[in-house]
Amino acid sequence: MTERPQQYRFHQGERVLPFAAEEYDARLAGLRDLMEVHGVEACVFTSMHNIAYYSGFLYCSFGRPYGLVVTASQSVTISAGIDAGQPWRRGHGDNITYTDWQRDNYWRAILSVTGEGRVIGCEADHLTLLQSEKLNHFLKPKRGIDISRGTMEQRMMKSQAELDLIRHGAGVADVGGFAIREAVREGAREIDIAMAGRDAMELEIAKRFPDAEYRDTWVWFQSGINTDGAHNPVTSRKLKRGDILSLNTFPMISGYYTALERTMFVQEVDPASLRMWEINVAAHEYGISLLKPGASCAEVTAKLNTFFEEHQVLQYRTFGYGHSFGVLSHYYGREAGLELREDIDTVLEPGMVISMEPMLTIPHGQPGAGGYREHDILFITEDGNEDITKYPYGPEFNVVG
Repeated sequence: MTERPQQYRFHQGERVLPFAAEEYDARLAGLRDLMEVHGVEACVFTSMHNIAYYSGFLYCSFGRPYGLVVTASQSVTISAGIDAGQPWRRGHGDNITYTDWQRDNYWRAILSVTGEGRVIGCEADHLTLLQSEKLNHFLKPKRGIDISRGTMEQRMMKSQAELDLIRHGAGVADVGGFAIREAVREGAREIDIAMAGRDAMELEIAKRFPDAEYRDTWVWFQSGINTDGAHNPVTSRKLKRGDILSLNTFPMISGYYTALERTMFVQEVDPASLRMWEINVAAHEYGISLLKPGASCAEVTAKLNTFFEEHQVLQYRTFGYGHSFGVLSHYYGREAGLELREDIDTVLEPGMVISMEPMLTIPHGQPGAGGYREHDILFITEDGNEDITKYPYGPEFNVVG
């Protein structure tokens, strides 16, 4: 029987990356500076967000492990044979394919790059207990260092190329929002309206990025009681006159997430609901004014808490007031160091990207019941911020149908 290899290189086709090679070289240079500071000889990344950030390759796991190994001189993605040449075509640097012929060929492929007994940087917030045991067994590291916080802080500061892509993403989200607004009518189902927004965004992404891979763009469109949670899935509920609605469009471009979120009503809004809506809009506008260099996430949060408390609605706030944008999604990635919460002391700097998205949830059965949320994406600039979300918010535009 022919000997079956543990690994091989399968490089074919033309390389097409989300950014120029120079962008990835700059990111890797920043990572290697971080490695030098911590005495790390090789980084072993396992998360979708860091592999995508440093290589451009966004993997589809389907139960198989993937990786990126970075040393002082090499950057190598580790992928499964089922993906053939796609990881190399869509990734910066080298690529090794591991085979299924023997269990743990994935770790043997990583070992072929790192060698034994090195100081290994890894992501403690992503590496499972099982894979951590295998890392120790195969690589026999001199010691392990959690590199995840340092990489997160690097991802929080956007390059101009990233800002340009995020701006496109916000524009695509607006396209989805307008398509949803056109589809809203009494008797329509949530799922039908959501599909109208998703289809419009995917077509817009294909127009703006004709060489990209298209995946993961989605819509959450909620109505009535379904608006109480920000991440409630779409249902087949039919819209009724006077319903509160929550429009949420999420285009995904090469692993980069953007969002548009708006409160809406079908045809009319009652006085109690209008009052809550207007309070939340006022908080949204106030919050946007606070996002400027030198302000800390905790300070912004405290001021918005005071605003809601003065209007006697703080008890209806359900989560933080905003978060970072970049290589992240609803099922991978989070730049937790840039969230508008009481326990985050990060100071805003030019080059950061953050949302303002206050939400009030009034319990079912009370006047004004439902979830109210407005969401804009802001670039932090030298002297303030730039709001890149253009779809209008508030009652004048969003009582529809």
